[in-house]
Amino acid sequence: MILLNYCSKSTLLLLVLFQFSCGKTIKTEVSATKNTTITQIKQDTLPKSVILGAHRIYDYLPLLKEKRVGIVANQTSVIYKKDNYTHLVDSLISLKVDVKKVFAPEHGFRGKADAGELVKNGIDSKTGLPIISLYGKNKKPSKKQLEGLDVVIFDIQDVGARFYTYISSLHYVMEACAENNVKVIVLDRPNPNGHIIDGPILDLKHQSFIGMHPIPVLHGMTIGEYAKMINGENWLKNNAKCDLTVIKMAYYNRNLPYVLPIKPSPNLPNNQSINLYASLCFFEGTNVSVGRGTEMQFQIYGAPFLPKTNFTFTPKPNVGSKYPKHENKVCNGYNLSNESQLQDLNLSYLLNAYNLTEDKNNFFLKNGFFSKLAGTTQLQQQIEAGLTANEIKSSWKNGLDNFKLIRNKYLIYL
Repeated sequence: MILLNYCSKSTLLLLVLFQFSCGKTIKTEVSATKNTTITQIKQDTLPKSVILGAHRIYDYLPLLKEKRVGIVANQTSVIYKKDNYTHLVDSLISLKVDVKKVFAPEHGFRGKADAGELVKNGIDSKTGLPIISLYGKNKKPSKKQLEGLDVVIFDIQDVGARFYTYISSLHYVMEACAENNVKVIVLDRPNPNGHIIDGPILDLKHQSFIGMHPIPVLHGMTIGEYAKMINGENWLKNNAKCDLTVIKMAYYNRNLPYVLPIKPSPNLPNNQSINLYASLCFFEGTNVSVGRGTEMQFQIYGAPFLPKTNFTFTPKPNVGSKYPKHENKVCNGYNLSNESQLQDLNLSYLLNAYNLTEDKNNFFLKNGFFSKLAGTTQLQQQIEAGLTANEIKSSWKNGLDNFKLIRNKYLIYL
């Protein structure tokens, strides 16, 4: 397990890497350069801690010189300035970069909106910059919204799941910029589920904002690698090509655990929820709750109609879930918060809930949302037919093998 912790001592930042598997603590020194607000990471010990794309300012600052810049960002878009987290927008403005506007994805610029909630355009109170929503009806920046921009920076933490909508926002940003001759710079960040490639491949008949391309549920790529795939596989409209630069990370290895220092969205509060997210998100297409409206989102599941267990929860409106499923109703369910980290997509939770549901006609939502999440109608049909998890997973093998061959062309890291 890797835990990133930030503290100050004089002019130094100490980035502490806890490598519990080694049984000892390894300290990495981060020193502030003279006459600048940029920090450089000095590392004299192994294993080396990850240097994010956003931290490598010397690599991308020259690309912004005398350019008019837009930034796609949310609450995870931070770098280190002096001894604090500093938002990328604030840091670049302090470095005299000509930032013109901010584009906000699902959950908004500050990351507080409910899933699926309309995010409105507005003005950032701190910087006075206009904020343009990329959620709701305006998922793709318009020609007018890109007017006066030379470069758009994309810096958002992803979690490696096909239905996590930030990669769909990435697609539309790349497509709009390709159509309007605007350069895109992706500041790469780790995929906390980067060690897993699993799930059914999306059938384009079920293409939507929660699944745009023929990839599995867990794709095992960073957002920079995925951007390269979008370009390379001609997935942009009319086979357009985006002028793309990926600022890669240093010392990143997808097989090493990585704990995000900032939660990527309101309903993914910790590493356990992020690891369970892809497996539990299928429940969003059913009448089973995944803990929205509690403090254990995507770490528990249950419903009033499931048999009684030794664990119950009652969803109530909270930040990120104004109208939770089964609001104010006692849900019988299961607590996964202390389970071991998953190494693949786990279907046992879904199959368990389905098998325990007496009225199976009301298990899946009638709006077809489950098939959108799965990217295929086959998964629901297999569950209803009584197939086991192993039988279902064996049907994914050919698709996953083909995807891995395509994926290999765009990998930046081990």
